[in-house]
Amino acid sequence: MAGEALSRVPDVQIDGDGVFKYVLLRVRGAGAPAKDIVRGHGWAEYHADLFERTAEELARHGLSCECLGGGRLSHRSEERKIHVYGYSVGFGRADHAVTTEKLKAEYPDYEITWADEGY
Repeated sequence: MAGEALSRVPDVQIDGDGVFKYVLLRVRGAGAPAKDIVRGHGWAEYHADLFERTAEELARHGLSCECLGGGRLSHRSEERKIHVYGYSVGFGRADHAVTTEKLKAEYPDYEITWADEGY
């Protein structure tokens, strides 16, 4: 059951355009393997806002998550580009290489880059 719930969790949910905070989360269900997901939205003032809302949504389906870190996304949809950079003061820097691979799977026709520099 947990594996089925986990398979329904989208790997990536980000805003369609703009610069915003993101978190890389590891989602688990009882007896199911974990999977990493990316969440990024402009409404979030803090990385913790993204984590808390996602954790609440997942808990309703019997899933839990931990935050692996955060950063920022610059999503320029007209140019078909996403740049991953920066860090979260509260959660530390996410592994931007992992985030980039998740984004490439979701946006295969985009140019997706990352850097550890910047905030």
